[in-house]
Amino acid sequence: MEHEQASRGTFYSEVAARPPSLKALPLYDVNDIGLPPARRARIRVTHLHQSRREAERGLQIAAKRCFDVAVAICLIILLAPGLLMIAAAIKLTSPGAVLFRQQRYGVGKKQFAILKFRTMSVGSCDPAGVQQTRLGDARVTPVGRFLRKTSLDELPQLFNVLRGDMSLVGPRPHVPGMLAGGMLYEDLVPEYFDRLRVRPGVTGLAQVNGLRGSTEDPATARARISDDLTYIDHWSLMLDFKILIMTARTEFLSGSGF
Repeated sequence: MEHEQASRGTFYSEVAARPPSLKALPLYDVNDIGLPPARRARIRVTHLHQSRREAERGLQIAAKRCFDVAVAICLIILLAPGLLMIAAAIKLTSPGAVLFRQQRYGVGKKQFAILKFRTMSVGSCDPAGVQQTRLGDARVTPVGRFLRKTSLDELPQLFNVLRGDMSLVGPRPHVPGMLAGGMLYEDLVPEYFDRLRVRPGVTGLAQVNGLRGSTEDPATARARISDDLTYIDHWSLMLDFKILIMTARTEFLSGSGF
């Protein structure tokens, strides 16, 4: 645990120490009456810098989307045999649909149906997401327990990425009305909805830092949002690549889910 905390601290500090990817600049009207010529000239320069940054942000968004689509397509092709085997295992061991759909918050609070391999018996599924899964949860099937431990139940979200609902890396999408520390998440963390400025991710900075699972502890719940906002402010393709590599090591290979 001490090693995990140390690792989290190192990676979090490395990301947080970087300058923000983009800061919004205020808008001015250069034709405002009463402004001296020198002031109007400075405002024109500000507008020029703002236009340049808006263009850079547009390129960043396009680059991230291209990266997401390219990697998602490659992973779906490479993992297709495994995805079919998982689907068959679910179908043969538990009656009901192979996939589980649940409404989650997307960018700008727009809701979408997230896709997962079903890991619970049909009668125990919770589409509203009110009852969080706990360690040793009796609702989880034997196959589902393995899928959750290895996070393989999340793989269908690659199709959410292709549809444009999600990104490979970003804040994890939450169900509307999610509770944290016994209250609504947005009441516990006032800046909660700031995390919806970008597409939610299949994985994220908070997840590779060990902040996943139950949100009953207020301190942990706040730390997750802090990591989400740190990721948004310091995003880069290289950071996405590092998080994907860390996810493969900590989630799929080590099996930290439940």
